Parts: sequence; structure tokens; C-alpha cells
Amino acid sequence: MLKEAIEVLNPVLGGIYVDATIGTGGHSEEILKFIGSDGRLIGIDRDIEALKITSDRLKDKRVILKKGNFSDMENILSKEGISEVDGILFDLGVSILQIKRPERGFSFNSDMSLDMRMDQEQTFSAWDVVNRYSEKELERIFKELGEERFSKRIARVIVRYRTKKTIDTCSELSKIVDRYVKRGKIHPATKVFQALRIEVNRELDELKAGLDASLRILKKAGRLCVISYHSLEDRIVKHFISDCSKKGLMKRLFKKPLIPGSDEKRVNPSSRSARLRAAEKI
Repeated sequence: MLKEAIEVLNPVLGGIYVDATIGTGGHSEEILKFIGSDGRLIGIDRDIEALKITSDRLKDKRVILKKGNFSDMENILSKEGISEVDGILFDLGVSILQIKRPERGFSFNSDMSLDMRMDQEQTFSAWDVVNRYSEKELERIFKELGEERFSKRIARVIVRYRTKKTIDTCSELSKIVDRYVKRGKIHPATKVFQALRIEVNRELDELKAGLDASLRILKKAGRLCVISYHSLEDRIVKHFISDCSKKGLMKRLFKKPLIPGSDEKRVNPSSRSARLRAAEKI
């Protein structure tokens, strides 16, 4: 949703913008076209591999790239002498870069180790969750973070399986789930992998912290734009904007989220679940 995100963010000449999930720099590259020579863009990501790619892509003195989480945003900006910004963009979820690298352990079909760390300097991985969490804990995260209706059954099967051996690879876990859960359109392990990824990277906690920080950092009339890809994220963003609106802190820019057009869905099927919400600070 590049076109929609840039239109809603509405970058201006001389403005300061934060791409809180810069990834490989697609949105940032577009923002730079509008902010002129005096503008600045701060790109944040916890994935050092993505930052290296973006550094090569955006060779621009207006760009500051920093490794960090959403919750680091205020601290990162403070160290750069920035107290307020004109706009903040969040493009949530796992990136194509991470999915396409089998060694990163995000893909159902990968024969590599269960990993799913967005920050590769972090020691805690999906392997730890799958092999060390209790049956109750596994059931909880599959139900709460994956919205998986077979959470109890899957947790029980995993615990039973690992009494014989550890579950080491993505494909191994995927086959275990596939054996006991049958679905139509989506892969049987989709919700389990979502839950593991969110748990490993503390994605929902980070999102809440990032949204709270954005309210403090944005200038008056500064804009917040968030693209989410599943209902848990979208619900958090929706409630945040609604609460801020009721308190007179922000105004919602549109009632219902923007969704990708049919052309984008056809060219980029992974965008089909995207939802864009936005607000302006009062």
C-alpha cells in the first residue's frame, strides 16, 4: 500500500519523518521525494540485515538509519537531537526479506532451525518456545496470538512429540501440525507460526509502546500511519486511535481502514490482508 501510505502521511518540504519499520526502504525512498533538501528521515529496524540493504539503497545524507525497536524510538530521536517529528509510519509484520531467507526460520517449508528472530542478536528464538514452553503456555500463545481454535490439540501433540526428540526445524513443526489440523485455503500451520513469531519478537507489546511513543513525538498536525496485516495488530491500532480521539489528542483521518485495490492484490498477493489506519495529532 505504498501509494495510499504516502498520500495519507502527506510528507512536506523540510519535514522530519520516522519510518519505524524501514525494512528494505521502499516507503522511505518514496518519502524522500517529497521532503526536499532540508528534510530528514529516520529509519528504524531491529533487523541488521535489512538495515545493510537499505543503507546501500538509500545513499542519502538526509537519512539516519538506526537499529532498534518501536519502544526505542524516543531514545533514538533524542540522541539525534530530535524532539518532535512531522510524521511516523509503521509497516508491521514479517518482511519478504525475512520470509525468503530460509535460514531465518520464518517459512513453513524451511529445513533450517526454528528461529523467527527479527533481531538476530537476540538469543531467544522460536526453538525455545516450541521446546521449552509448557503445554499450558503453548496453548495460551496459540489461542491468544494465533487465534488458533485447535490450540489445545496442537499444544498437546507438540509436548507429546518432544518427549522423544526436540523439534528443530520449521518443516518438522509444520508437518506435525499438518498431521492433526486440516484447513482449506490457508496452510494448517499458519496460525501457529504467527503466534510463535509474535511471541519471539514481542510484537504486540512493541506495537503498543511504539504507538504511545508516537503520540509524544508527533508535532501538532503530525500524522501517524500504520499498516497492519492481522486482526490482533489492527485491533490495537484501532483502539489506540479511538482512545486518542475520545481524549481530544488525535483525530481519526478515516473511519474504516484503507485496504489494497484489486490491482495490488493481483500483483502482490501478500498485501491482501493489509489494513491502513491513520490519525493526525491535535
